[in-house]
Order: sequence, then structure tokens, then C-alpha cells
Amino acid sequence: MTARRARETVLRVEGASPYDVVVGHDLADRLPQLLGVGVQRVAVVFSDELAELVNPVLDSLAAAYDVMVLPVPDGERAKKAAVAASCWEALGEAGFTRSDAIVTFGGGATTDLGGFVAATWLRGVKVVHVPTTLLAMVDAAVGGKTGINTRSGKNLVGSFHEPAGVVCDLTLLDSLPRAELVAGLGEVLKCGFIADPAILDLVESHDAAAITPDSSVLRQLVERAVRVKVEVVAADLRETGGVEGHPGREVLNYGHTLAHAIERTEDYRIRHGEAVAIGCVYVAELAARAGTLGPDVVARHHEAFARVGLPTSYDRASFDQLHAAMRIDKKARGSQLRFVVLADLAVPTVLAGPSEVDLRDAYAAIGGPR
Repeated sequence: MTARRARETVLRVEGASPYDVVVGHDLADRLPQLLGVGVQRVAVVFSDELAELVNPVLDSLAAAYDVMVLPVPDGERAKKAAVAASCWEALGEAGFTRSDAIVTFGGGATTDLGGFVAATWLRGVKVVHVPTTLLAMVDAAVGGKTGINTRSGKNLVGSFHEPAGVVCDLTLLDSLPRAELVAGLGEVLKCGFIADPAILDLVESHDAAAITPDSSVLRQLVERAVRVKVEVVAADLRETGGVEGHPGREVLNYGHTLAHAIERTEDYRIRHGEAVAIGCVYVAELAARAGTLGPDVVARHHEAFARVGLPTSYDRASFDQLHAAMRIDKKARGSQLRFVVLADLAVPTVLAGPSEVDLRDAYAAIGGPR
């Protein structure tokens, strides 16, 4: 056993169906324990670009189960109804039953798709997620949200389906391109702004180049970001709302209203974490104009995201294009846009129906054309 493998962190997600999120290195052999008793067959949904990286997972599962493989397209190309339907057909041809389970292996898109397939096959079968990107570890894999895209927008079709477990194997990040690792820090920093400023302190006290897959600082960032999501999800599993003015699970969408609009406008050619960084800076500027957030915290948004190499400005679409796309956001109510904003660090609230003047001025503040 290596020194890296010797220590793992287990974060418990409480709720109607409790499960563990395991963080550590070289964790493929943890899968049978998370899948539990009674499972006979396992279908592994994985990005077709990870055919070699998935082998340790397949080998670990093959020792205990009959394994079928379900390769899917990489990235957002997987999150389509046609891809989900092809998975359903494969499961049907194999006679997949409720005593069987699904394991997802890939980034956030693979997790979203595989989770959706698990949620809808026979009205729900067991699923364990093995995220292979930083973004998926701290976002898509935890919380039970699943979904696919339509031509109208991102994640508009989906369901809540909690996993039986999540394996955040940091060793998998060794093969991640640097740009993808940096993109994942967009969601990590988001967690710092909405709930855990210690995340911001960690990033600001380390050189960006030191945040590598085998570094202790990255592990701390992953564990803290996952803990933020675990606590939010446990308090508001189905996004029905928080208490005492807290937005509840909706807080996890901080920065995402503009981010999803940018992704759609870019036809998903921009990385999600990059879009989230832009979206967080935008919503900080919007909150300042609405009078809820002071200039120091706004400036910290610009500085923190830029420090790790994430974009903080955007000018590749008109305001009208993005405004139209934002109206399809899941948080919108009728014709009224709603944004998660901050009143201070780790003090989130909801801004409903901001003025178009403020919306336009905030976009201009991040470099957008008027």
C-alpha cells in the first residue's frame, strides 16, 4: 500500500438515502463496498475517450460482478436523449434488472447522463459515480442531480437520483490536462464565495502552479468543496428552499445563470468551469449595482478567479443574446429572472427581477458590449 493510498477521507451525505463520498488515491477497490450486497451485474457508463483509464475500474468490478461496458461520447455530446436511449436499449437487450447497478466513469457530463440513465431505467437502479475531473468531483457527482440537454438549454430534462456512493480518486487527475484542472477550480472557488471563505484563503496563499493533483492543497480544496455541497444537499435535497432567507440548494447555482447562457451561446465549446468563473464575477457586479454587495468582495471575485487562470471577462455575445438565453434558466419564474447573489462572503441570498439597466451595466463591467 502506497503512502498516498494509506489515507482516505469519507464524507457522509445524510438524508433519506445516506451515502459516502470517498476522497483519496487509488480507490478502485472501494467500488464493491459502495455498491453493496445483492448486485449481480454492473454496467459501466464511461467516456469513449477514457477507454484505457477505465481499465482499473473494470478489473476491480470484474472480480465480483458480471460487467457490461457502455461507452458514450465525451463531454456535452453525451447529454442527449439519443445517447440515453441507446443506453436504455443496451440495458434492455442485456436483461438488466433492479438487482443490477450502474457505475459512471468520466467528467460531469458522463455523470449527469449515467445518473439520468440509472434514475430512469426501471424507475431507478443503484448508481455509483467515479468522477475523473476536478469539476465532476466537486459538483456533478455529489447531490443526486441528473440530466440531459435539449436544444432549448442545459439540464432541462432530468431527475433527482442519489448515488449509492461517490469515489473521488485524486490519482485520476494525474492525466487531466492543466486547462481542465484549472476549469474545475471555478466550481471550487464558487464554494468559497458562497459558504467557505477558507477555500479562498487557500487559493490566495498558494501559487497557482502549486495546485497540482498530488498536492496537499488540492486535496484540501476538494474536501472543503465537497463538504460545502454535502451540507447544502443534506439540508435541501430537492431544491425546495432554505430557511431564514438562505436560498437552499439553489445557492449551488451561484454564477450559473449567466454561465449556462454563455455555454449555450458558445454551443458548449467553452469549459463549464470557465463559464462559471465569468458568471460569478458577473453576478458579483450585478449585486453591487443592486446594492447588496460591497466593492471589496466584488474585487475579490475578479482577483481570485484570475489568480488561478480563469477568465473574468466576456465579450463574445451581445447582452440581448445572453438575456434571451438566461430567461430559460431553471431558476426563472415566468418572465422574472432570479439570481443567487451575495450580501457578503458566505452570506447568499436571492435577487429577483433585477432591472435591465443593472443587468446591462453588470455585463458591461465584465467587458460585454452594450
